[in-house]
Amino acid sequence: MKLAGAALRLTVFVGDTDTWHHKPLYHEIVHRAHAAGLAGASVFRGVEGYGASNHIHTTRILSLSEDLPVAIVIVDAAERIRAFLPQLDELISEGLVILDEVEVIRYVGRTGSGSTRDAER
Repeated sequence: MKLAGAALRLTVFVGDTDTWHHKPLYHEIVHRAHAAGLAGASVFRGVEGYGASNHIHTTRILSLSEDLPVAIVIVDAAERIRAFLPQLDELISEGLVILDEVEVIRYVGRTGSGSTRDAER
């Protein structure tokens, strides 16, 4: 699918210890997004943060936390993202979901950058 121009970015904030049927919640969200045919998804682990509990979670060694923040970012056309939202209702009991209108600029098929991904294409 080619995605360029106006799109919607869905960002889901959860804890890295949140689970769905004994698997990481972020894993289930990414796999459902993939199964739904959404253009792309990435998971980012935070090094420090706090949420509704107002308790700061951090990777600092003296106060090591087991519940670091995780952000799952999914980008696609607005109607496809909105159609995916009911799945999040089923999965998320505690977290935050943000929708942002974005403009996508997609780079594909570039040569000469030296990346191994270019060699694989």
